[in-house]
Amino acid sequence: MDVFHVTDLNGNKLTDESVINYIERSLETTHPDRSHGFNGLTALELMGTDRVGLLSEVFAVLADLQCNVVDAKVWTHNGRIASLIYVKDCNSGSPIEDSQQIDRIEARLRNVMKGDNDIHSVKTSVSLAVTHTERRLHQMMFADRDYERKPILQHRTDSPVVTVQNWVERGYSVVNVQCKDRTKLLFDVVCTLTDMQYVVFHATINTAGDKAYLEFYIRHTDGTPISSEAERQRVIQCLQVAVERRASEGVRLELCTSDRQGLLADVTRTFRENGLNVTRAEISTTRDMALNVFYVTDAIGNLADPKIIESVRQKIGLGNLKVKELPLIYHQKAEEEDQAVGVGGAVLLSLGSLVRRNLFNLGLIKSYS
Repeated sequence: MDVFHVTDLNGNKLTDESVINYIERSLETTHPDRSHGFNGLTALELMGTDRVGLLSEVFAVLADLQCNVVDAKVWTHNGRIASLIYVKDCNSGSPIEDSQQIDRIEARLRNVMKGDNDIHSVKTSVSLAVTHTERRLHQMMFADRDYERKPILQHRTDSPVVTVQNWVERGYSVVNVQCKDRTKLLFDVVCTLTDMQYVVFHATINTAGDKAYLEFYIRHTDGTPISSEAERQRVIQCLQVAVERRASEGVRLELCTSDRQGLLADVTRTFRENGLNVTRAEISTTRDMALNVFYVTDAIGNLADPKIIESVRQKIGLGNLKVKELPLIYHQKAEEEDQAVGVGGAVLLSLGSLVRRNLFNLGLIKSYS
């Protein structure tokens, strides 16, 4: 039995019946629809070394090849970039299935991604397969072994703390994660554990203010716990980067405007020409409107100059490109933490006293008070 205490993004009680009904339907479905409207689109997977202006070059190539970007997500971490881009043919509005056109797209994108001398670490692929975008990005970066790479541009001051210990008597490995709370944190951690071939048997997740505390009781798929120090260190590394990949670095800019051919190429070129580096991007279109989110820093990973941000907004359109503040819950003061916990205190979710009671009844914890 799993119990979830959830709030909206601002820490308030959920009141939207459509959201509640959607959650219920998703949880009741054994094999939920993972297409998210991506059927009829061509998926492009890109993996390589990140650099300032790379995203601008990618979108310029796609525009030149008459590819319309319908949806995309881009993550950067430890000097690497992973992106999953869904496109269709600009003229026909259909997925791109012509083998010669696919070969041209792959060749052009591979040439952009490799830069001057990165051909051996570049990966590109084109397919019509439907997948869960964010799950796939985790898998791409995990396969790229980003957890073994060192940060290039900056040093994080709020790195997640991960510990792993074996509970020999019960045959579990106990994983604890402490980090800043944010949306989709639990998703990121559980996806990584699953991709590493671990099964989560029990879990407790609590939040206090802007901090999250996650505890998992895991075993391998064959029922055994973690068996070596090397494996323990690998789990710690992989969970740390799983939390960091989606962590928001930089200023959040939201673009809402009429969609058109070459829009992304123009916007990201403006970023590049003004020395802004895109650290994360979420691209979507609804009917004829482009709804895009960009996180930007300066060229070396520091907070971008507000004057440059305003200059970019003026060039793109003050009414179209807006600086978005973080949700209110992230700005709550420390003295509000107790009250936040009392009403749920979660940005995404909290497994509270009911799960603690279940773990107590199972003999997995000594007290749930």
